[in-house]
Amino acid sequence: MSGPKVRLHVDQPLGEGQAVAVLEGAANYLFAVMRLGTGAEVLLFNGRDGEWRARVAEANKRRGVLVCEAQTRRQDFPPDLWLLFTPVKKERTNFIVEKAVELGVARLMPVSTRRMNAERLRLDKQQAHAIEAAEQCGATFVPGISDLQPLDRLLAGWDPARRIYWADEIRAGSDGTWPGAPGAPAAILIGPEGGFTPEERAKLDSLDFVSPVALGPRILRAETAALAAVTLWQRSFGDWA
Repeated sequence: MSGPKVRLHVDQPLGEGQAVAVLEGAANYLFAVMRLGTGAEVLLFNGRDGEWRARVAEANKRRGVLVCEAQTRRQDFPPDLWLLFTPVKKERTNFIVEKAVELGVARLMPVSTRRMNAERLRLDKQQAHAIEAAEQCGATFVPGISDLQPLDRLLAGWDPARRIYWADEIRAGSDGTWPGAPGAPAAILIGPEGGFTPEERAKLDSLDFVSPVALGPRILRAETAALAAVTLWQRSFGDWA
């Protein structure tokens, strides 16, 4: 017998016998798009209580009720890795967010730099992309996304206990060794399409908590660099090690 085909993120408590209300968009998706009816099974998660199998108790296009029956997975949290990235064009920024969730990033932090060339960042849209990615990849955790902030301000208030790995395109082809240890809080910094300015580079080079790293022998586009950097960190220090 096949299991539930639909997986849904909700912002409500989950537990045995817990009734979960679904409204508007979620109800339309479940009952109009996916055509689920009373008695159908759905997998639910909220980022806190693990994953639960729930059954549809009430269903119509505008609202419904699901009742949790059994926990199918315990709550998992990714390693303490943050991704700092300069937004790029819309679809490519969406790609960065979605794949960062799939690869296991704990937080996403957009940063503005002097050569940033992107449209206005819609935080609500990006959070929706993160939720959708978690629904699709089986994650039980959805990383939060911070408001866009200038790089200088971010660095000025940074906790030096969290090392920043700066993906420096100028170092392409150099030694790929990354300093650090498993379990230590960390962040990865990906710059804009045009690279950092000399002033930004000088600032990053002056900070003890910033470690410039190479991502292989070729210069990568921003979205490729983000995925490569997270993968390398996960393999060395994260839950892939």
